[in-house]
Order: sequence, then structure tokens, then C-alpha cells
Amino acid sequence: MTSEPRRLRNYINGEFRDAADGRTMDVIDPATEEVYATAPLSGAADVDAAVRAAEAAFPGWRDATPGARQLALLKIADALEARADELLETECRDTGKPLELTREEELPMMLDQIRFFAGAARMLEGKSAGEYMDGLTSYVRREPIGVCAQVTPWNYPVMMAIWKFAPALAAGNTVVLKPSDTTPAATVLLAEIMGGILPKGVFNVVCGDRDTGRLMVEHPVPAMASITGSVRAGTEVAGSAAKDLKRVHLELGGKAPVIVFDDADIPKAVEDISVAGYFNAGQDCTAATRVLVHESVHDEFVATLAKAAADTRTGPGEADALYGPLNNAAQLERVAGFVDRLPAHARVEAGGRRVGDKGYYYAATVVSGLKQDDEIIQNEVFGPVITVQSFTDEEQALAFANGVQYALASSVWTKDHGRAMRLSKALDFGCVWINTHIPLVAEMPHGGFKKSGYGKDLSSYGFDDYTRVKHVMTAL
Repeated sequence: MTSEPRRLRNYINGEFRDAADGRTMDVIDPATEEVYATAPLSGAADVDAAVRAAEAAFPGWRDATPGARQLALLKIADALEARADELLETECRDTGKPLELTREEELPMMLDQIRFFAGAARMLEGKSAGEYMDGLTSYVRREPIGVCAQVTPWNYPVMMAIWKFAPALAAGNTVVLKPSDTTPAATVLLAEIMGGILPKGVFNVVCGDRDTGRLMVEHPVPAMASITGSVRAGTEVAGSAAKDLKRVHLELGGKAPVIVFDDADIPKAVEDISVAGYFNAGQDCTAATRVLVHESVHDEFVATLAKAAADTRTGPGEADALYGPLNNAAQLERVAGFVDRLPAHARVEAGGRRVGDKGYYYAATVVSGLKQDDEIIQNEVFGPVITVQSFTDEEQALAFANGVQYALASSVWTKDHGRAMRLSKALDFGCVWINTHIPLVAEMPHGGFKKSGYGKDLSSYGFDDYTRVKHVMTAL
């Protein structure tokens, strides 16, 4: 006998509410394909209520001392830590992620990131005063922007929410946040946990679909729109925000090149790259899924990687699984479609198939024999599929690496320090890792160029993105 689906509600001005018109949407468990919850399908009235609540709360939160905002964020981190089991169980039900791996790999980072921005709240400052014209003193104020409309993706629901709300709240902004329509439950729980700590209206959650997000971005009140998502979604947000000149913060897709030279430690490189490529089912915009290998070690690398893929566990009932299912049926279809459409010159060295007949599981896959203009090289798969290309020299490796529309993350694997430094300068990506791939720390910025978007998450740079600069000049 199946239980009734859990009922999720919007969080607006400190209280939980259904959608004004009563519409709902089903939330699917990606491990079972069963409906386990319903969430509001919010419309214009719901968005307006949330935005107006954030607007009313803004003056008080803006004028709170940095110390008060810091204390609130520290309390939020402590509260999330105290309810970690509940939060993790909800996140993993939303996404299908392995519970203990998520506890080990994601929870410490999430708590640390909130605490980092709690510290940043007390570093909101402008340039010191000075006389740059006779008889006049100038100084610079850094101020919050206002109401921030934020949209988060389904691959890391809680962590991406933290990347949005933590710097925004630390700087003195108020927030209306929309989680992905496929993973709203953990974000609604976040609102419940934070609700007893923040003043009413400072943090609001509105569930819904693409149209709900569009209504948030197009609403006249928010001064900033921030999204983590696809290039298509980012383009639509930028276009909508342009109508009233909102500030926009975009963290979009990726196609990270992983350049492996002949002097690299191949077994160690394969071990690290396979984890960085298959973690979270490859549903990470920085995932190590586009490998470029020097021709002299290409065959050895491919054979070693294929074995690593074959040894990588996923699927229902796999206690030692590295990753769970893809997030939704459409994503499973997308990933399988890339493999099904491979050109004749490509070779599937491992995987290339769905796992089981229930749940959106896909095997760890390796594809070799590819050319630079192949679809699977040029477009983001966002699944557990690692491609391998061969290169002849440093110049060709760099051309292949930069020859895509994305520019978020990259890595170089070599013992040659000079080569690593040359490539880190020449690679057109927002992050370059050397002899590693995917570690993130709160103190360093994350964000890309080209069609990977603009603006930074994490670090003081990410904090600055949620502030505006005002010049004040006074006659002496």
C-alpha cells in the first residue's frame, strides 16, 4: 500500500501557503519513478506576494548591522547541521543521490559556505575616504542591491540554494528563490529551518515551473536576477531582465576539457578523473567528462578508464554506488540520445546503456574515437559519459580545449610546471585545475566565460556581485 504524496507549500512572508489558484505539480522520485510529493505550481499572484514581502522586508534587513546578519547566517548553519539527517534524506529523495556519500561529500561544504558568507557580512566596505579635489572629500559605500530573484537547478538543490541566498543575505538583500520543479522538497525544508531565524519576508520560496521563474524575473520589483541552469534558461533570463535593466548573474553550462599529457601518472589520473566525471551521475557543469589525451598514452588511458567505468557502481540496491539515477525522465532520454546518435567513427568502450528498468539509472560510459566537431564533444551531456580524444602536441590540445562554446572549468595533468603555467594562462575557462579536477573552496571564485555565463559564485567576488557601489562626496 503506497502512502499519500507529501504536500509541499510555498513559503511567503514567514508562512506556508498553497498556490493562490490551487494548482499543483507532481514530484517524481528518480530512483523509483513514483510520485512522492506534490508542490505548488505558482502563478503571478504567488510571485507578486513573495516579491512584495521581500520588498517590504528589505529596508529592515538592509539596515541591520553586519554583525546581526552574520549572527543570523551562523544560526542558520547551526540549525541546518542540527537537522542534517532530515535535510539529507529530503535532498536524496529529491535527487536519488546516495545518502552517506552526500553526507560525506556535500554537507560539510554546504555548512562551510554559509559560515564563510557569515564572515563576509562583516567585510562589506568601500574605499577609504580621501581628497581627490581641493576642498572635497570622497568615499565609497558598498550597499545591498535590493530584492533578488533567484532560480536554482536540480543537480545540487541545497548547495545551489546556499550559493544564492548566503551571499545575498550577507550583503543585506532579501530573496525570492524558486527551486527546480523536479527537486523542490529540500528547499521548502530550508525555508522551514530558516524561518525561525530570519525576519519575515527576508527569505521566500516559490515553487513552480519555467513560467514561474519567468514571472519572477519579469516582475518589476527585483533589482537582480540570478540563475544556475542551462544556456537556454540563462539566455531567456538575460532577455527578460533586459526589459527593465535588472542586474543578472548567470552560472550556466560547462564542457570541461581535461588535458592529460604523456608525463602524467596515468593510473592516478584515471582514478581521479573517473570520480570527477561520474560523481553525481556526471550532472555537474564542471564534471571531468571531456578528456584530451596525448596520442602516445591514449590507448593505455582509454583501457584503464574503461575498466574504471566498468567497476563504477550505480543502480537500485547498490550499497557502494558512486552515483544514483539521473534526475528525471527527460534527462535520461537526453543522455541516452547522445550515445544513440554517436557517429560511426566513435567507439563505446564501456557502458552506453540504461541500468535496470525502474529508476533513471545510466551506466558509467566511456566513448573514444571522437572528432572535435562531433555533437557529443560540442554539447553538454550532463550525464555519466566521459569522452576521450587524442592530441599530438600542446598547440592542438589547447585548440581542442578552447574549441567549444562553454568556458567554465578545465584541468591540466602534467609534471611539467612550465607547461602547466602556459596552459593555465591560455585556457579560456573560469577555473583551471592542475593535476586535480573538481575541488571547490568557499574562498575561491566559481564562474565562467562565454556561454557558461557571467558573475561569480563563492568567495569575496561572489559576495561583491550582490552589492552596488555608491560614491559620496562632501564639501569641507
